Amino acid sequence: MTAVSSAARPSLVIVGAGPRGAGLVERIAANVPELYEGSGLGGTGFDIHLVDPHPPGAGRIWRADQSPLLWMNSQAEDVTMFTDATVRMDGPVSEGPTLHEWADLDGRLFADRRIQGAYLRWVYDSAVAALPPDVTVRHHPHRALRVTGAREGRQQVWLEGHERPLDADLVVLALGHLDAELDEEQRELAAYARDHDLVHLPPDFTADSDLSSLRPGEPVLVRGFGLAFVDLMVLLTEGRGGRYEGDPEGELTYHPSGREPVLHVGSRRGVPYHSKIGYDLAGERPPLPRFFGPAEVEALPARPEGFDFRRDVWPLVEKELGFAHYHRLFAAHPGRTAMAWTDFEEKYAAADAAERATLVASAVPDPADRLDLAALDRPLEGTRYASYEEFQEGLREYIRTDLSERHDPSRSPDLAVFFGLLSVYGQLIRLGDVGSWWHGFFSYLASGPPGPRLRQMLALSRAGVLHFVGADMAVAAEDGVFRASSATVPGASVEARALVEARLPQPTVARARDELLRALHAEGAVVETPEGLLAVHPFDGRVLDGAGVPHPRRFALGPHTDSRTPGAFTRPRTGGPAFRQNDATARALLVFLRDLAGDSVG
Repeated sequence: MTAVSSAARPSLVIVGAGPRGAGLVERIAANVPELYEGSGLGGTGFDIHLVDPHPPGAGRIWRADQSPLLWMNSQAEDVTMFTDATVRMDGPVSEGPTLHEWADLDGRLFADRRIQGAYLRWVYDSAVAALPPDVTVRHHPHRALRVTGAREGRQQVWLEGHERPLDADLVVLALGHLDAELDEEQRELAAYARDHDLVHLPPDFTADSDLSSLRPGEPVLVRGFGLAFVDLMVLLTEGRGGRYEGDPEGELTYHPSGREPVLHVGSRRGVPYHSKIGYDLAGERPPLPRFFGPAEVEALPARPEGFDFRRDVWPLVEKELGFAHYHRLFAAHPGRTAMAWTDFEEKYAAADAAERATLVASAVPDPADRLDLAALDRPLEGTRYASYEEFQEGLREYIRTDLSERHDPSRSPDLAVFFGLLSVYGQLIRLGDVGSWWHGFFSYLASGPPGPRLRQMLALSRAGVLHFVGADMAVAAEDGVFRASSATVPGASVEARALVEARLPQPTVARARDELLRALHAEGAVVETPEGLLAVHPFDGRVLDGAGVPHPRRFALGPHTDSRTPGAFTRPRTGGPAFRQNDATARALLVFLRDLAGDSVG
């Protein structure tokens, strides 16, 4: 075992060196001139230690050693790690290139994840280079196992394979997406698979899953129709030697290699996530936030009875998304409306939900131009098919329609709703844990796969390699097999010896496999929200204790916290909630280190 030496100088340890850790370093570098060097104490310097077994910048998800067949689900021009004037923060804007500008790619390209990993490494290296010479950065390619130390004293971060800890004045947990222990249902399914010589692959990061047990030609039940499924689909088809012919922007034909299993996929909704939108928004964006902004968010926790998401928050979100939709419809497609915008806006602002429905019916003649969030969320609700075969064609038609509409500029209110969703997300992170439904709904509408992936789904379906099961897919372990069914096709079922849960593990504190987080939870040093997330202060990410008091020296950022954002990077000029959080945390860290250096000098 080797020993890790500790430094006497002020020290910051960031556990997690992926995009969130790299983004925090970038914000530290941007704020150092004002908050540290400008204090007259810059000459004392400080040390930054990044702890992560994976490479800095790219981290686990974007590392180089993964299949080049796996893409990002955002176009290259829609990916940036740099702030701009739309980010509401106290620190300075430090603009930089988007992925497509940095890599000299077609902005419309869906780059593979290894290219994004290289971009993230460059961002990290650039941030480190921007730090003053007396600020050192060191990457420790190890796992962090524990954090110890009194609230008011230096912390110790214990690393795997080392006898001595890293001493730290401050610790930031930027852990990223976490593996999780199986929940009760998954444990039962895994036990059944062991007892009956079946295959059960629980929720996991698909790129890390061992898929070798899924045999060629055999049926495989897949529960989950989001981005984890898309990765699974790719690795089990092209990844096993299959190929497509035809127009990537049109109809494709799939030629199997013969090594593919036969996939039977279903989910709660029974349909894939909506395609990425394939056009730009010409003209003015909706002026957001309008009905769900800082004032509304601040008023919710102040209610004596507290707030409930469905009762108190969702009506405001519905009104906000409706405003985005109709603002665009009236501005860009006035011929499809029957009222002046000024009149509509005034009445819309004053109306409750029932009154808004009446208003919309009179002002928007075509029902296809009206926003129906409930129908969007559950597109197969109440729909029944007489046979499994009939449903296959029905869902292929659904996907074709989705592709057509998401690439049709005459449907531009859809893109306005996308911007509305981003605005809402930026506000909701201030409320903490609002439950899991919202995050799934956001991903389904705003973070779906590239259009070419849905065209590949259609080709695989026509080739007989992919079959659709339906909504509210139920899985039973019985008669020595796994059996799937759905009310979408009454009386039909599919059986298989293999079941794949195509979704990410839930980032709960209690079930996280991360030893550091589990140890903190066991000690009672962190608080778990009702959804199992790590409770943090919504402004700067300080970890909260059982009394809701922020820890002075421990911070946490990322999807395992109740201030999770849509992602560590984002689309340019959309406010970047993660950037805002990174900036607030970086400034809190620098103020602490500045004051610590001042006390030392004094």
